[in-house]
Amino acid sequence: METKQISKILKAPAPHMVGDDFRVHNFFPKGYKIDMNPFFLMDYGSKIEFSARKEPRGVGVHPHRGFETVTIAYHGAVAHHDSAGNSGVIYSGDVQWMTAASGILHKEYHEEAYSLAGGPFQMIQLWVNLPAKDKMSKPKYQAIKQADMASFNLPENGGKIEIIAGNYQNIQGNASTFTPIELYNARLNKGGKADFNFSANFNTGFIVIEGNIQINNTEIVSADNFIYFKNEGTEISIKALENSVVLILSGEPINEPITQYGPFLMNTEEEINEAISDYNQGKFGYLEE
Repeated sequence: METKQISKILKAPAPHMVGDDFRVHNFFPKGYKIDMNPFFLMDYGSKIEFSARKEPRGVGVHPHRGFETVTIAYHGAVAHHDSAGNSGVIYSGDVQWMTAASGILHKEYHEEAYSLAGGPFQMIQLWVNLPAKDKMSKPKYQAIKQADMASFNLPENGGKIEIIAGNYQNIQGNASTFTPIELYNARLNKGGKADFNFSANFNTGFIVIEGNIQINNTEIVSADNFIYFKNEGTEISIKALENSVVLILSGEPINEPITQYGPFLMNTEEEINEAISDYNQGKFGYLEE
């Protein structure tokens, strides 16, 4: 078995605000020109303290088409509503997987009780591209609570791997996906070790959410850094030098052209124009502000 070597270790880019509740570091596609396809975008909200507030901060009603948004909560709570009639709250450890596909409107706000109390906030949002044949499929919503999440306990009290999507040690993750995707939270105790095996051609990256880890018995990587791997080799090992949380991303690339315009992710300029027209004509449904 050949080790999958590190290509780059990337520091968090300067943050910017999305709405008034998400202070995020965009690792890709704007922060760094790396190929993480089928993951098109990763906004990382590093840990921040929000003060108490009566009016919840948030991102108002906006459209999406052609991809999925995956929101992973580490601290804080976010309430979601969309034009397909889905709603829910994700708390620490939970995941919200929204398939926009043919078109949806949604809004995201700090959950009311969390907003009134304030406190730490830390989350990640991924945009997962869809293949052309699935871009106009029906929108759907998967709410994955941490308590229900598939997991594998590591030996010697090393911690656990939460399997959001994909398969780890023959345990299948909760989320259904359109293309092969491996998405896990590795929650490691100090000294805990975990091994991973991904296809050589899969685009693979890890982000350290908390703690300090060693990769492949060589590089030491601390919190808020992204590890981008080469598309060769299959084996990766990590060891926690302190209690650590690591988000693991690996996926089979979708080898199709991508055209992006704001919240639309399609294959051609023509499809983007159609998305804009459909949105303006109200074909994405209705959602109250």
